[in-house]
Amino acid sequence: MRHLLVINPNTSDSVTALLRTHMLQASAPDVAVHTTTARFGARYISSETSYAVAAHATLDAWAAWQADGGPTPDAVLIACFGDPGLLALRECSPAPVTGLAEAAFFEAAQHGRFAVVTGGAAWKPMLQRLAHSLGYADSLVHIHTVEATGAELAADPVAALALLAAACRSVAEQHDVQAVILGGAGLAGMAAQLQNQVRVPVIDSVLAGIRQAQAAPAAGAGPATLDGAWTGLSPELMALASR
Repeated sequence: MRHLLVINPNTSDSVTALLRTHMLQASAPDVAVHTTTARFGARYISSETSYAVAAHATLDAWAAWQADGGPTPDAVLIACFGDPGLLALRECSPAPVTGLAEAAFFEAAQHGRFAVVTGGAAWKPMLQRLAHSLGYADSLVHIHTVEATGAELAADPVAALALLAAACRSVAEQHDVQAVILGGAGLAGMAAQLQNQVRVPVIDSVLAGIRQAQAAPAAGAGPATLDGAWTGLSPELMALASR
């Protein structure tokens, strides 16, 4: 049995429950999906400040999972479309780490040039930076953000589907892309519902994340550690720093 640890950097338990439902449906029979929620930060990440705090919260949630005696993960998935803490957690985790955005970028790039549709205007520059840092700057040709945040879209799925379908159709036609990513933890499951309205593949970032995490190679040898001298972190993170 392989163990997948899914970290929700948002502090919303309802988002964690939504993620768990879709990931259990999509996971292989030999994969045990474990979910955990950030212990501090924003209910739903939608700004530079909340994103910065979420990176710390992701590391803290990972350390707390280990301190609480949870199964040692064979892979870790950061379940936020924006992957806060991705490179930092990858640096100190012996298990492979990916995030919803990285996984969706990878899948979309297999089709060619792609665009992103997501909620919240503040995400556009953050996602542009992430795509550049991960090597997808040339493949990602457009980011379309609707005014509603991901949390607001998830709260009214009927209205959200109509809005997002129109946005996906528009970017597919106007920007001549071969795939569109529907990005956001709170938008899990919506891509399949609007796919027949869009001429190119619409990639669900949550399902891309579970697929990528399941395909990760076995964890490397060695314990989890936090390099350097630290002060004032949570007890769980300080325990890793003292190893």
